[in-house]
Amino acid sequence: MDIKVKNLNISIDAGGKAAINGFPFVEAQVSGENKDSHLGAKMICSSQGAKLRYVSHRLDGDKLVVTQRSDNLQAVTTFTFGAYDGYAVQTAYTNIGNETLTLEEASAFVFGGFAAVRNSEKTTLYTFNQSHHHECQPVANTLAALGFTDDSPDSQHRVAFANVGSWSTKEQLPQGIIDANGKWLMFQIESNNSWYYEISDFDGKFYLYLGGKNLAFNGWQKHLAPEQTYVTDKVAVCFGNSLDDVLGEMTKYRRTIADRCAPDENLPTIFNEYMHLSWDCPTEENTRRIAPTVAKLGVKYYVIDCGWHNEEDGKTVYPYVGQWKESKTRFPHGVRVTTDYIRSLGMRAGLWIEPEIVGKDCAEMLSYYEDECFIRRNGKKVCVMGRYFLDFRNAKVVKYMSDTIRRMVEDYGADYIKMDYNEDVGIGTDVMSDSFGEGLEQCAAAYLAWTDEMRVRFPQTLFETCSSGGMRMDYRTLAHFSVVSTSDQTHYDKYPYIAGNVLSSVLPEQAAVWSYPVGSDYVINGVFTPDKQWIADNVGDEQVVMNMVNSFLGRMHLASHLEMLPERQLAFVKEGIEYFDALSAVKKTALPCLPNGFTQFEAPCVASGFTVGDKLYLAVWNLSDNDLKRKIEVGRQYTSAICAYPQNNKLSFELFDGTLTVHFTQKNQARFFELKK
Repeated sequence: MDIKVKNLNISIDAGGKAAINGFPFVEAQVSGENKDSHLGAKMICSSQGAKLRYVSHRLDGDKLVVTQRSDNLQAVTTFTFGAYDGYAVQTAYTNIGNETLTLEEASAFVFGGFAAVRNSEKTTLYTFNQSHHHECQPVANTLAALGFTDDSPDSQHRVAFANVGSWSTKEQLPQGIIDANGKWLMFQIESNNSWYYEISDFDGKFYLYLGGKNLAFNGWQKHLAPEQTYVTDKVAVCFGNSLDDVLGEMTKYRRTIADRCAPDENLPTIFNEYMHLSWDCPTEENTRRIAPTVAKLGVKYYVIDCGWHNEEDGKTVYPYVGQWKESKTRFPHGVRVTTDYIRSLGMRAGLWIEPEIVGKDCAEMLSYYEDECFIRRNGKKVCVMGRYFLDFRNAKVVKYMSDTIRRMVEDYGADYIKMDYNEDVGIGTDVMSDSFGEGLEQCAAAYLAWTDEMRVRFPQTLFETCSSGGMRMDYRTLAHFSVVSTSDQTHYDKYPYIAGNVLSSVLPEQAAVWSYPVGSDYVINGVFTPDKQWIADNVGDEQVVMNMVNSFLGRMHLASHLEMLPERQLAFVKEGIEYFDALSAVKKTALPCLPNGFTQFEAPCVASGFTVGDKLYLAVWNLSDNDLKRKIEVGRQYTSAICAYPQNNKLSFELFDGTLTVHFTQKNQARFFELKK
């Protein structure tokens, strides 16, 4: 018997084994059971993968639900389909035996047989490196280069990536792309904590094991009492015939799960004082000096970042945070007076918070919270970078932090709240859990449940998620927040290497990119105070233009001393904001287009954009002074091109025979084009 839905084909053999291309699509290892494997650390050939047998399936709208059982475990796998080429998958495991059992490994989904090992030279895996200021950096390797050969059948070798901790994307994005000789596959794991995937070979074919935390690499195990159920993270797999094609299908899928909220409907422009301006030291005086210029530019939200709270100096404030009460030193008339002033200028006001932590020297909150309110390991509070981590499973934590958000909205006048998270808690907690990994999973779910409550309670408040830049840029998180910080990159001429790739990992309507026309030499933990002569000597027109272009593909997060710019350069900023606003409507259906493929740091030229209908919106950055003539192969389907920003463009360009050629005149220039079929 075969079960076929769209491009999913599950075969059931005479013995009741369910498989995709000969591989079980569910693998789970139960403690004490035989793992009949000579495969080392690989997750296949598990005890339950061998024992599970097909019981039933049903089509329920856009869902296919397949039930399998062994003597002691039931696995119910749900496939969800939609207006995209692929499906989302999640598996629920239930103990149907009479004794408690322990899951040590539990897949969400296994996609087997996507390529033959003999074709390893023709099969390429794209993984996505992550780091602070270095987010979303794809790396391509053939599976042959990664060590697979048909001379070693059923090898112990695997290519595996795992996250351990609460920064879900600190080292790798939980996604990948496989080009199997022209047949493209993209996958993602939707987890805001630890996750795991592996690619390896068996019986001459490759398989992809997705999701499913495990004991060996995530410190996770789960005890299931009789009739108790555990549900895995959700994963998604999409298919295509090219890089742009498969990115487009994943983009369509992501739109089915991405968060939306009323105040973010029109993708408003946001100004944030932090970058190259106030850093951690905002003041009432600073805001009153800067905000009028920002308002005249047409910005919708004005956000005051870290430092509106606490009386300690902003340069040393972090170990003392946790009360989230206004600073009388920096805002002597109260924060509400400043946010009201921002609103009087026609903008909405925002405030920053790091809700999941308490500074190790915050005596008030350490005396308020018992130890049970914190994430602990081995009986001790976890401390990282001078902060302890709150446990949102605790009712006292939820009560205090809920009142904090109420205070920020109702008392301090926040229309926008930026929720930051600047540390990683590590492997998790053994408190009220079966393992460190399971404790982390519970804490991560509790935090998101609390944020959902806040969004329901304050529906007119726009909530941003940030994690020291893009350290929690996963689609479990982005199903709960409509906008995410993609990086804290401080150099405008390096941001194109992130912005040029970011649409592979985040929807354009969610991906916030900093734009700071008045950049400094990274004066952090202080206040950057240039004078007009410094501006004249250090900020050229092309720097202003490039900063605006940097943000066009995603969400604009403006920053820096705009009030210091001369009128000529302010006109570039204002034009950029107006053009960004005009792009907002088309971004909601836009699909990524990478005519040069992925970019990487130090590349001389970056070209990235998105398509909507018969138009291509394309950013082109020149980042080198070698060979200033840049050729972009856009395809012969495009017959006309205009430079959409800046309109007063002095660079020559032409579109001929499918190639857009831009004649740059210097290093660090950018233009934004619209091409039409």
